[in-house]
Amino acid sequence: MPAAATAQHPLRGILLFMSALMLFALLDATSKHLTASFAVPLLVWARYALHFVIMLVFVGPSMRLQLVRTDNLALQVVRALALVGTTGFAMMAFRSMPLAEATAVLFLAPLLVTLLAGPFLHERIGAGRWAAVIVGFAGVLLIARPGGALNLAGFLWALAGAACYAVYQVLTRRLSHAEHPLTLLFYTALVGTAVMSLALPGFWFEVSPAPLQWLMIASLGFYGGVGHFILIRAFRLAPASTLTPFGYTQLVWAGLLGWAAFGHVPDLLSASGMAVIAAAGLWLALGERQAGATG
Repeated sequence: MPAAATAQHPLRGILLFMSALMLFALLDATSKHLTASFAVPLLVWARYALHFVIMLVFVGPSMRLQLVRTDNLALQVVRALALVGTTGFAMMAFRSMPLAEATAVLFLAPLLVTLLAGPFLHERIGAGRWAAVIVGFAGVLLIARPGGALNLAGFLWALAGAACYAVYQVLTRRLSHAEHPLTLLFYTALVGTAVMSLALPGFWFEVSPAPLQWLMIASLGFYGGVGHFILIRAFRLAPASTLTPFGYTQLVWAGLLGWAAFGHVPDLLSASGMAVIAAAGLWLALGERQAGATG
């Protein structure tokens, strides 16, 4: 069963939310750097394996069997596999695309959730939400315009990541009222570690990591695990309608890290496309917030 409600502290929730997004941006930037030297499946395994260990050490002793108790095992597994797909596809995209542009394409996920909300969540999709989806896809066309400099394969990997992330978000909505949030977090780590461990023998270190590279590989699990833990805490301190509009600050983090670490600055059309996607997402978020306030 879900945890008992806690007192609301919107400002603290917003600060935690933005901190989690910074950790996710650091995860993306670090994985982009590492994909130049190591196989993506190995990095995905490392991201979930350390996350799994963190949960066992810091959460397992207090929750014990409650950590794995679920009435929705099949949906838990599918949800976790969707997040593993998101991670893997995103890393493939980061390997051949600039960080900010790839992140912007991944942010199509909330727009795709709108398309899935009707058949899977039985939500009504009004004209305003349809308009936001169309505007968001127009932003993607600005980023992946014909004659642009982006790698087509990387763009398609990013689209696949966005699709997986949309499935993950839809299943999270379905399960969030029936499962403890830390149980949701644990199953992503458990399934991710188990699935990627099966593939690990085929992708073990082809190049022996240097000490700093070992630290960077380990940091993937720290950024992911701690980031999601902070995210859960943020949503317990502030309602989703308050936090969601701040989600697009991750694009800012990605742009700054892409410039600082890789020397990339988006051109005018790509930057415009990123802004259009963010505006469409904000349009959706604010619309849902208003609907929640008047519902």
